[in-house]
Amino acid sequence: MGRGVLLTSNLPQLQNLIKRDPAAYKEEFLQQWNHYNSIRQIFQINPDENAQHFRELVSFIAQVSQCYPKETADFPSQISSLLLESYGTLSPDTRRSLVQNLVMLRNKDVITSITLLQTLFPLLPKTTSSALRAFIRKTILSDIRTANLRTKNHKLNRAVQAMLFGMVERGMDAEVVGDKGKLKATAGPGNNGEEAMWAVVLTKELWRKGIWNDAKTVSIIALGCFHPVTKVQSASLHFFLGSDEEKEDSDDEEEDLPDVKALQHRREVNKKTRSGEKKLQKLQKAVKSKKKKRAENTTANFPAIQLLNDPQTFGEKLYDMLNKYDKRFSLDHKILVMQLLSRVMGGHKLCVLGFYTYIMKYLTYHQLRIPAILVALAQSVHDFTPPDALTPVVRKLAQEFVHPGVGSEVIAAGINAIREVCRRQPWSMEEDLLGDLIEYRKSRDKAVTAAARGLLQLFREVNPGMLKRRERGKEAAMGMAKGSQPLPFGHSAQAAVDIEGLVLLEDHLKKLREEDGAASGAEDEDDEAAWEGWDVESDSDESSDGWISVASDSDNDLEISDSEDEDDKRKKKKGKGKAAEEEDSDEEKEAEKEETAAEAAQRISSLATTKILTPADFALLNDLRIKAASEAVERGGGSGTKRKLAALESQRKTLLASGDGTIADTFISEDDILGPRKKAKADYAERIASIEKGREGREKYGSLKGKKNKAAPSSSTNREKARNKPIMMILASGAVKGKKKASLRQKQQKLRAHIDRAKKAHH
Repeated sequence: MGRGVLLTSNLPQLQNLIKRDPAAYKEEFLQQWNHYNSIRQIFQINPDENAQHFRELVSFIAQVSQCYPKETADFPSQISSLLLESYGTLSPDTRRSLVQNLVMLRNKDVITSITLLQTLFPLLPKTTSSALRAFIRKTILSDIRTANLRTKNHKLNRAVQAMLFGMVERGMDAEVVGDKGKLKATAGPGNNGEEAMWAVVLTKELWRKGIWNDAKTVSIIALGCFHPVTKVQSASLHFFLGSDEEKEDSDDEEEDLPDVKALQHRREVNKKTRSGEKKLQKLQKAVKSKKKKRAENTTANFPAIQLLNDPQTFGEKLYDMLNKYDKRFSLDHKILVMQLLSRVMGGHKLCVLGFYTYIMKYLTYHQLRIPAILVALAQSVHDFTPPDALTPVVRKLAQEFVHPGVGSEVIAAGINAIREVCRRQPWSMEEDLLGDLIEYRKSRDKAVTAAARGLLQLFREVNPGMLKRRERGKEAAMGMAKGSQPLPFGHSAQAAVDIEGLVLLEDHLKKLREEDGAASGAEDEDDEAAWEGWDVESDSDESSDGWISVASDSDNDLEISDSEDEDDKRKKKKGKGKAAEEEDSDEEKEAEKEETAAEAAQRISSLATTKILTPADFALLNDLRIKAASEAVERGGGSGTKRKLAALESQRKTLLASGDGTIADTFISEDDILGPRKKAKADYAERIASIEKGREGREKYGSLKGKKNKAAPSSSTNREKARNKPIMMILASGAVKGKKKASLRQKQQKLRAHIDRAKKAHH
């Protein structure tokens, strides 16, 4: 092929030839490279001149840049500087072409991920094209996900997190505008927080996809909670509260659900096959499971709250922002801040005492969204909260919500809120007020009665001394007679002197050493091995069905001999007294077991002071406690031992299932405050949803006579319907009455028309 065809207008052909033999066509490439440099200089002065030709040259060089790395070393930086410095003057087609070619260079490993992301991050707030913005967002997420696919790319993650942190931090010096008031109306189009908003959105998306799950990610969004722009604050608050509104906007193809109705319609129209029916059923099942998972994911983000750095300072900053800018924020935004502050206080057991003074002004029954405010109040209380700070709050709740001048729903909500506060801190209740609240158990309303009984039952358990004698109940009265009293605020139970069940672990390890004959100097090696593979060792005895094989207690009693002669000698020696000796030995063994169990319960182990316990030791300790509890149940233990066994097993399942801890137990919902109530009248959307739910899984409603019993399904005709009408309806119809009232002339005309139709039919 002659080189005359390799003209400037035939760049795809030249590109193909260069990829086949780069060395042979280096001269032609250098000619195009020099031409690109001259066109680029002209383009920087006048972007509208030769824009199409410039885009073609950029695409050509991006395709063949890996063939000439030395010559094109400055090409990526030229494209990046052109995008960052002259983005506003470029046409939309040129912007899209330059971004696509930069991504192509990353796919060919010409540039690194950090170089690409340093260019793409500043473009997100600048671009106005939704298509280009979606492309940049998808590129950023997919590039970071690919880099962290097999192992965590800590270098890239640190660099990207530093960029995102800087994007949020750059707008922190501005004045807080809020989302209401005169300041919002007079605010100009200056700092609208686009850069910080994109940083928060991308961080949330990376957290939701499981790519990032460390404390640095949480610190980026925690900083966004104090951003001057309200929408950045709201997005950050929603992340911690779990009510993330951007899950529906995700561009992940795996989350897109197919249209089941359209597929069913296509199934009706197209040819019916068994394989098509199976595919449709499989798809319906997959869609149903995905919808169920989405519904279950609307819970609070517990791990993010646990990973907060310095939660006390974070909570104090939230309260300062809430108190300082109270007039600038709308009620909905303030409730978001209250909910997050209360969850942080309840989860980390913090004391921000000014919050209770602040929230008291909202504790009125006619306040908008009062159930959410009561939930925030109850969640913020814990056992370390001073009762002096809570007593005025409880008194205000009783004065505003519990009196004859309000409805039954208000009274029930007030008593339930007081109950949730007192459940966490019982000493915040006054004795006289408690007696008045309990009297509402005689109310005629079901919700009020249930709320008052719940409060009564709570104080029977935690502090029956505040109740009157006739209201304490049998168990509480017996407990008080024995002298059991609740501990005052600030006092703890008996100081911990031992880890529960550690004696079992000490005996187990001692037994293993005796069996193996291991020396005492080998303990360090065992500890190192336990630290290295503790997860394997703790689960090694567990089969796929969930059964755990543990060592039998009777292994030490078995003596296995290799000699048959020794067995014969023993049989001769034992003789007739063998049965009596066996009975005595069984009784002695049972008595020894009972004595050792009682001694083990009272004995204090020294293992914690002489050995560093590994995670494998704690896993083994949990299994030994379950084994001991199950043996106690088999020996005829009471209901207390059964409850202990059930608690240990549920605790083990919880630890294996998730590592969220017990922080979820501190959170409540609005239904806990409102309590059981009458079903409200459903609106139009709820009625339609109920109708659609009732139609699932059954055939389409209609008459079987007109549709299913025919060769071609169709509805019945009007003649068939008229034939089955009742006679009284026919007599009262207009057609029959019209025949009776017809004149002679009308009857003649009808008769003549009938004769004409009959003649035409015969012919």
